[in-house]
Amino acid sequence: MSMTQMYRMAGSMIVLAAIGLGTTSCMGPTYGTDKSSSEQLVDDLGDAFSLAPPKRQNLAYQPRGALVKPADDKKLVAPEQNLATRDNPQWVESPEEARARLKQEADDNSNNGNYRSPLAVSVTEGKVMSPEQQRAAYRDARKLQDGRYSDRRRFMSDPPLDYRQVDDPAKLQQLGESERAKEARRKKEAEIAGTGRKWYQVWD
Repeated sequence: MSMTQMYRMAGSMIVLAAIGLGTTSCMGPTYGTDKSSSEQLVDDLGDAFSLAPPKRQNLAYQPRGALVKPADDKKLVAPEQNLATRDNPQWVESPEEARARLKQEADDNSNNGNYRSPLAVSVTEGKVMSPEQQRAAYRDARKLQDGRYSDRRRFMSDPPLDYRQVDDPAKLQQLGESERAKEARRKKEAEIAGTGRKWYQVWD
């Protein structure tokens, strides 16, 4: 065997060894464990088809401590009284109880001409307001119309106060053109529509 053939054979063996090592590293990664994927697969299959029970580790359980009891069982703290009971005077009245109470109240005042039961108010009639309440409601509505409540929010739907600030408070009193004048102008424009005249041309 010549030297050339020996060099070629040695080179071929080195190449085959490198290929084998590369293939082994690709086919059998350990992923941080001491076993390759093929070894782990064989172990899993062996455990799946094994008839022997799995080995359990001998865990050392420490005994649980005894309960701490008071020295004198006769002097125990009384349990807290539950406030969520019907015997509590602050218990919320149910609708059925309120209806029964109002019915009994109406029966007791059947001979009283000045008594008016809340159950007697119908939906169509509504709540009857006294003259003082009517005047107060009218004044409140006028204040709301004039914008006197612009310094505070009365309802959650009101915009923030920063959006309702004006440079001149006198502008709040300017109501603009009334609805009656707008309606009259619209009627007049509708009458002369299609005639070629303008709304300000009274005569031809």
